[in-house]
This record gives sequence, structure tokens and C-alpha cells, in this order.
Amino acid sequence: MIGNRNKGILIALTIIVVAAIGMLYYFIDPNLNIFLPKCMFRTLTGHNCPGCGSQRMLHALLHGDFAAAWGYNAFLLIMLPVIVVMIYLEFRAERFPRLYSAFHSLAAVIILLSAILIWWIIRF
Repeated sequence: MIGNRNKGILIALTIIVVAAIGMLYYFIDPNLNIFLPKCMFRTLTGHNCPGCGSQRMLHALLHGDFAAAWGYNAFLLIMLPVIVVMIYLEFRAERFPRLYSAFHSLAAVIILLSAILIWWIIRF
């Protein structure tokens, strides 16, 4: 079990990392930068993976361009609130045990994996 002090440090580090990534993608346009990672799947096959466009989507979203963000990766844009809730629940599982269990159930995993697979097929 993580102690309260260690949990506080972990929360602070998570906030710092998310803020740093946000600043990186706010100031650096993935369309114009050759140093940001490229999708290996797309490089090898020429087809989009479920995550293709996520860097461009994040950059557009941080600049308030929701239409462009939707065009780059609609699935990730829709899933962002779910991701935020899941991260929050990782730190507050004891406060919301039923919600934490629901998000970590086998049914939730199957639904999420099915949604990713369907999105991949649609993009392919």
C-alpha cells in the first residue's frame, strides 16, 4: 500500500508530467516537428493505428481547435474524459471503491478493447 506521503509525491509528479506534456504539445506543432515520435505501425504498414493523430489532436485541442482535434483522432478526443476519470480514480480508489471497481472490471476492459478495435477497423 502506498503511504499518504508517497501518494502525495506521486500525485504531484503526475501533475508535473501532465503539465510538461501539455506545454510541450502546446508550443511544438507535431505537423512541423521531426523530433516527436512517429507511429511505427503507420511507418511500417501505411495504415492508421487507433492512436494515429493523437499528438496532432492534443496540439489542436490545446489551441482550442476542436474541429481539427476531432479530425485528427475523434476516438481519443471522446475518451479524454474517461482517461481523466481513470487517472483520478487511481489516486482516490478508497473514496470511490464501487466506481473504481466498475472501471477496472472485466466488462469495462472488454468494452474498451472492443471500442478500440472497432475504431481501428473504421480507420483502416
